[in-house]
Amino acid sequence: MKNLYDQVCRECSRLTTVRYSTSFSLGIYLLDSSIREPIYSIYGLVRFADEIVDTFHDFEKESLLARFKKDCYQSIEEGISLNPILHSFQEVVNTYNVPHELIESFFQSMEMDLDQKEHDAASIDTYILGSAEVVGLMCLCVFLNGDMDEYNRLKFAAQRLGAAFQKVNFLRDLKHDYESLGRTYFPQVNEGEWNEATKLEIEKDIKLDFDEALKGIKQLPRSSRLGVYLAYKYYETLFRKIQHKSASSVMKSRIRISNGRKFGIMFRSFTAFKLQMI
Repeated sequence: MKNLYDQVCRECSRLTTVRYSTSFSLGIYLLDSSIREPIYSIYGLVRFADEIVDTFHDFEKESLLARFKKDCYQSIEEGISLNPILHSFQEVVNTYNVPHELIESFFQSMEMDLDQKEHDAASIDTYILGSAEVVGLMCLCVFLNGDMDEYNRLKFAAQRLGAAFQKVNFLRDLKHDYESLGRTYFPQVNEGEWNEATKLEIEKDIKLDFDEALKGIKQLPRSSRLGVYLAYKYYETLFRKIQHKSASSVMKSRIRISNGRKFGIMFRSFTAFKLQMI
């Protein structure tokens, strides 16, 4: 009956992904069926940790995160957990040779969110590495079935994709992070220099990340290429929409992509994949 328990835990991670993220769910849906569940399991861990630091304001966040981290490592060591999200995650770590330093880096960034409200150039690089780049690297381990030679070859592009996604998130959520969570991730905002020039500077940096990421996407196995490309196109579309907004309007409202447009992006991505354009 252990197989039944494993499947129930995987389904919990899938449900978590579907309920929390429409765009990420669409990307996973276009992955080969053999690798969907492991990616759901990675997202489940990331989402629960993020919920602790971002929404559990009436609870002892530091204690909850420390316990979640400890239980995560214990589940990896023992190969089992009664927390369904952690159980399905440890299965991925132990099956696909996910380096433990990626997990440590991720939790380090989550710990930064507990009390660090502002970032400088050095700290934001550390934060993006742990909160986004390593998540992409965990997924890369799954896409490559634990092949470390291929992992090292595509590692840089995967990091750039994660960085691009996170920086776009920062721009999209600028108002919410600043007003609701009291956080600013861009040093320019902390220094009172948020204007058209600094926005353009950030956008140029993101464009370089996207360009490098696309090179790696085109080299992924066919089993994962379409799903990753869809996520890339969704965030690129969101990025272009932000580019057409003024610095002041980005600070005033959250930029969104409608569900209808998301499905349009999915259709065009699927067409490009079938025509071997990617």
